[in-house]
Formats: sequence, structure tokens, C-alpha cells
Amino acid sequence: MKMGRKTLVGFIFILIILLITIGNRIHIIKIRKAVDYLNTNSESNNGKLTVFIEVDKKRLSLIDRENDKIISTYPIASGKPSSPSPLGSFKIIEKAPWGEGFGSRWLGLNVPWGIYGIHGTNQPHSIGGNVSKGCIRMRNSDIEKLYELVPLDTPVLIVNGEYGPFGHGFRTLKPGDRGADVLEVQKRLKQQGYYDSTLDGIYGESMKKALIDFLKDKNIPLTDKITDHIYKELGIILME
Repeated sequence: MKMGRKTLVGFIFILIILLITIGNRIHIIKIRKAVDYLNTNSESNNGKLTVFIEVDKKRLSLIDRENDKIISTYPIASGKPSSPSPLGSFKIIEKAPWGEGFGSRWLGLNVPWGIYGIHGTNQPHSIGGNVSKGCIRMRNSDIEKLYELVPLDTPVLIVNGEYGPFGHGFRTLKPGDRGADVLEVQKRLKQQGYYDSTLDGIYGESMKKALIDFLKDKNIPLTDKITDHIYKELGIILME
């Protein structure tokens, strides 16, 4: 009877190790896909480090791209549903020691549709939640470590779900919307000669005009909403 219990405990232990190993492997594969997206779609590929933020997992990973290695991983807090964290590929454009409610360090990002960054917090209990106005929060001790490791121009990729900067899939875009998906549509319209304004991730009148001109040329019913069908016509596919 005792031998049976020992065997069962040993089996459970091996199973746990196996599950942890598989989980880590899946995480690494997901990071590889994300970094491949970054290398394909971002102009900021200086150095060998990438900051990879998974909003849904409340996790920030610092990756060594050259050696395909996760250097460190930290828990984070992200934006509220009413003020979500920006999704997409960015780079660090500002580093500063901050204080007050923003914790001890600030890493500013070049998000074109607003001021966002990675910073510490004096409310460590908030880590793990959707609580900010869009910025990524870290414990002060963690942001101080990251601050020392990442130089300016370090690429930062922020995702939320299976589809990279598109979160959990395509959302229907309408005038006034902001985000990485809006920016991607602007890029595609610009590549095809329809959009000639600033690539700012903001769905404004100039983008609406470009969309209407595109739809007319493609003999697609006119609308100011960007749906799955229009994404496909623009050549935008989800990263799986």
C-alpha cells in the first residue's frame, strides 16, 4: 500500500513537471511569433532586446532575440476597459526617474494616439488588474531592474490575446476610434495610394475619405465602418 502511494506521488510529480515544461514551451513559441511580427512590421529593431507585454496574461517579458531567450518576466497591471492599454509595436523613446503616483521610473513609448508608457506604482496591490488609464504598471523594484537593462529605442510589443496587436480578433472600426488596428488600416490605405495624412492611429475625416475612395474603386458598398470583409480586401490577416 505504501509503495502504491509513493508511485502515485511520483507520477503526479512527473505530470506537474511535464505540464510546466509544456506551458513554458508554448510561451516561448508565442513569443517567437510575436517577435516575428515585430521584425516584420516595426521599424524599431535596434539592439537585441525586446519588451513583450501580454495584457491578457498580465505579464511583461524581456527577450534576448539573438539567443531566443527570456531574460526575465514580471507581473504587470494594464488599462481599464474604458481606457485600454495600446496594442501594437512601439519603442522606448523616453527614460526618466519619476515620483508621486507613477512610482520610481518611467519608460515612455512612441504611441502616436496618446501618451503611454511603462512605469512603477505606489499601489503595488494593483498589479495584476485592469486599473490604469492605459499605461503598463510594474512594481517599483521590477521597473527599476528593467530600467537599467533597456536602452532607448528598445522595441516594445504589446498584445492582448491570440492575435497580436489585434487583441482577440478584428473589431469593427468607426470614425473616432483609436488604436493599433486603426494604424494598420491607415498603413494599408497609404500603401495603396488612398491615404496621405499622418499615420496616427486615429480614425478621422481624412481616413474616412480614403476608405470611401478605396471602396468605390473596389465596387464595395460604401460605409464608414471597417468590417472583416474590408480588412480582407485591404490584405490584413490575423497573426495566429
